[in-house]
Amino acid sequence: MTIKVGIIGCGSIATHRHAPEYANHPQAEIYCVYDPNPDRAKKLAERFGGQVAASWEEIVDHPEIDAISDCSTNEMHHLITTRALQAGKHVLCEKPIATTLEGARQIVEAAEQSGKVLMIDHNQRLVAAHQMARQLLQSGELGKVLTFQTSFGHKGPEYWSVNASKSTWFFKKDRSALGVAGDLGIHKVDLLRFLLDDEVAEVSAFAGVLDKKDEQGEPIQVHDNMVCLLKLVSGAIGTASFSWSYYGDEDNSTILYGEKGIMKIFANPDADIEVVKSTGERMVYKVGAIQTNDNQTSSGVIDAFLEAVQGQRAPVVTGEDGVRALLIIQAAVESAKTGKSVAILPNHG
Repeated sequence: MTIKVGIIGCGSIATHRHAPEYANHPQAEIYCVYDPNPDRAKKLAERFGGQVAASWEEIVDHPEIDAISDCSTNEMHHLITTRALQAGKHVLCEKPIATTLEGARQIVEAAEQSGKVLMIDHNQRLVAAHQMARQLLQSGELGKVLTFQTSFGHKGPEYWSVNASKSTWFFKKDRSALGVAGDLGIHKVDLLRFLLDDEVAEVSAFAGVLDKKDEQGEPIQVHDNMVCLLKLVSGAIGTASFSWSYYGDEDNSTILYGEKGIMKIFANPDADIEVVKSTGERMVYKVGAIQTNDNQTSSGVIDAFLEAVQGQRAPVVTGEDGVRALLIIQAAVESAKTGKSVAILPNHG
């Protein structure tokens, strides 16, 4: 069965990840694409196939289309993904699921009512090293994880986004909403939940606009750096750092400190995973580098989404996972604003 797909939003994430992975999939056909910038949509269609739609509504209502990638800007997710689900389409929605909890819950409710697949693109769960790390942790390799640190930082979206300029929508409060926390941080809090099979119970955070300027030379409207202290339900505590001002190599590392040793994930350029046991034993695993802005490799996200659409597996990242990650990031933003720790109830969200 060929799954006919519509792509809404033809920026960098669609161009580098969604479109090429659909185009390379034997059971997918890019049927329609849309972007507010018609030239951008035309270029993507010429490169990967599909017709150029006049509006996103045309795609979600199109009777031939089975599934949609919502690669629109953050503030549009709750509108487009909700409408697509209500129209009977399966949806792969870029992160964050929405910019507000109300919008996120609206999406989840639409998915429940439609019975269609909803998957959120927290792609770090599908990275081979993260999959292996989870298996090692579940096997008891480290014992109980006591503390952790995780980081995600690069030079900033003005180097990565499709217009590659300081006018990027990522810097605009009304479109990005959550700044670096919603761009990079949301990946890492979801990853912690996935690796540790645990929930964040409390967040304390510092954030600021430390360096980035907009096209007028003014400080941007959203945070470009954030550092969080996280307490998990299990009692484990750790830090999470997110930055748009790492002006060198991208950092996408996670280090876990357990009762029996330490696990380093993408912390050593020569080892995707390095486990150092308390006995002194050292194990190194090479399972494949993580995708970076400068090194685009297949993310596995499209494969996983299409398998879910075909009923072969459950979505790797559910709408509820998207809501939970948003809840944690919003708590971090609130903490940075108020100077107080923010507790997250286990059943909240």
